[in-house]
Amino acid sequence: MKVLVTGATGFIGNYVIEELLKHHVEIIATSSNKEKAKQQLWFDNVKYIPFDFNHFDLTTNYFLYFNEPDVVIHLAWEGLPNYKSSFHTEKNLPIHKAFLKNLISNGLKDLTVTGTCLEYGMQEGCLREDVPALPSNPYSIAKNELRKSIEDFQHEYSFSFKWIRLFYMYGEGQNENSLLSQLDKALANNDKVFNMSGGEQTRDYLPVETVAEYIVKIALQKNVDGIINCCSSVPVSIKEFVEAHLKETGKSIKLNLGYYPYTDYEPMHFWGSAEKLKRALAEK
Repeated sequence: MKVLVTGATGFIGNYVIEELLKHHVEIIATSSNKEKAKQQLWFDNVKYIPFDFNHFDLTTNYFLYFNEPDVVIHLAWEGLPNYKSSFHTEKNLPIHKAFLKNLISNGLKDLTVTGTCLEYGMQEGCLREDVPALPSNPYSIAKNELRKSIEDFQHEYSFSFKWIRLFYMYGEGQNENSLLSQLDKALANNDKVFNMSGGEQTRDYLPVETVAEYIVKIALQKNVDGIINCCSSVPVSIKEFVEAHLKETGKSIKLNLGYYPYTDYEPMHFWGSAEKLKRALAEK
């Protein structure tokens, strides 16, 4: 089995490649920066084919270009973590839609794409996959529109489609602006105070290694498709999350709660239902 992974050098991509190496599959990895890819431990164990979405060419058969993969895990997405930029709807959406349709129309039979929990919009509580999507920022709107477009492709072409809604993840290599990255930087600088929000909002967290494991298992199984939450189903407040990290690292710092306002694009309390995820993980 040949598995193509786009966005291979991204935060999640590196972990997905490492997880795929545990399976008996041929891995085709792609990203826009070959030099960055060469620095990864997995580079010599995969077939690497560079590709920049800015150079997308509608006349190219990308299914052939990427050696006719049996499965595609599409992680690539530019412009994060700027969720409010119109770049997502104006540039990313049309290019990624055209790219995936190109693969499908030329023969791809099994596609897995990562979406976002932000597609649920400002809805609170435990969110199931059958809850209507109500995206409220350009990033989540673009992702949701991409999902709907791929579902429309299924009226024209026969292929398996899994849409993985990622909740919150953390781990080594995460964006430097993420919460734990900023906290670790403050600790390394021996700062006395760490400025953060009130910390009362509840989120659904998973380590990125677990996220990668789930993505690979979902992509390789054949019986559960459609939207699948990638989540723990355990609500944790951000304050508790930060305190747990400090305890785990054996470090301490004064938390200046309420320094930053709560974001206006996330609800205060939400987490994912993992019922469908568990069914997918149980499949072979």
